[in-house]
Amino acid sequence: MNYRKKKIKVGITTGDINGIGMEIFLKVCRKKRLLDFFTPILFGSTKLCTYYKKILNLEINNIKEIRNLKEITDHKINVFNVWKEDVKFESIKINHPESGKYPILSLKKSVKSLKEGKIDVLVTSPVNKKIMNFKGLSFYGHTEYLQNILGGESLMIMIHDTLKIALVTNHIPLKKINYELTIKKIIKSIKILHKSLIIDFSIEKPKIAVLGLNPHSGDNGLIGDEEKIKIKPAIENLFQKKGWLIFGPYSSDGFFGNQNYRNFDAVLSMYHDQGLIPFKILTFNEGVNFTAGLPKIRTSPDHGVAYDIAKKGIANENSFEEAIFSAIKIFKNRKEYRKLSSCK
Repeated sequence: MNYRKKKIKVGITTGDINGIGMEIFLKVCRKKRLLDFFTPILFGSTKLCTYYKKILNLEINNIKEIRNLKEITDHKINVFNVWKEDVKFESIKINHPESGKYPILSLKKSVKSLKEGKIDVLVTSPVNKKIMNFKGLSFYGHTEYLQNILGGESLMIMIHDTLKIALVTNHIPLKKINYELTIKKIIKSIKILHKSLIIDFSIEKPKIAVLGLNPHSGDNGLIGDEEKIKIKPAIENLFQKKGWLIFGPYSSDGFFGNQNYRNFDAVLSMYHDQGLIPFKILTFNEGVNFTAGLPKIRTSPDHGVAYDIAKKGIANENSFEEAIFSAIKIFKNRKEYRKLSSCK
């Protein structure tokens, strides 16, 4: 008997309706050969798709409106309408009071479907965090929102074939970083990263580099003592107690300048820009944001809404495509890990 292989259902959010999210989504999904590997489900509206098809002059004829997730069809761009009102999207500008409403509805419905197992993985399009704080919703980022809804302990990891960088602290002001950093928090971040490398990326014995906080990694206490009183104790705790391959703290400039990152499976940075700047320089348009530590899989492209090039048809979809296939690969790795673990 011939059984058709079940395709992975990839849920996708609209992101900011004035950004490049819809453009890069449509550009990826119009490549029909890619739909042999996954089935996309956009949580948005067919009218929004039609609007972007028209202004970007895209030839796409396989969009299917679905009323519920039981109607998902392979080889189609499935669009699940998450709002009922008739919306004239051309009239909703960046600073329009309603501009945050639709990406919120898309995100809420897609995460609910992910939690209920109606989709396998989720890829989120870029949003404007400020307008996402719509009518009292406190939104600091997808990472924080997903942890709140799905549970688990999240860790933001930027991933690429040659580089993986995780962040101890995410979207907080620089002046608050030192207060947020504790031995406990650093240890927790290393543990989540270590577990993710094993389960999500099939690395049997991960080797992790930990960056310092201060210039020159504190320069032996001359520029700061966080390395001595917070970071080194965390590293030594896991190295000595568990025998894990955790090394550092390294000075960020020399570490990346000497390409030392090539000697490790992943890098743990202390704050957002310390990790994101070298990552984007080395991998831009191909990197992916992955939320580790959650019971469900979520990825996103490594860029923002890009208002300056939105609706011009020039946005690069490579990172979005990488986000989809990274989610699929992680999904398969987790499935294989569970299978092997059950056999032990």
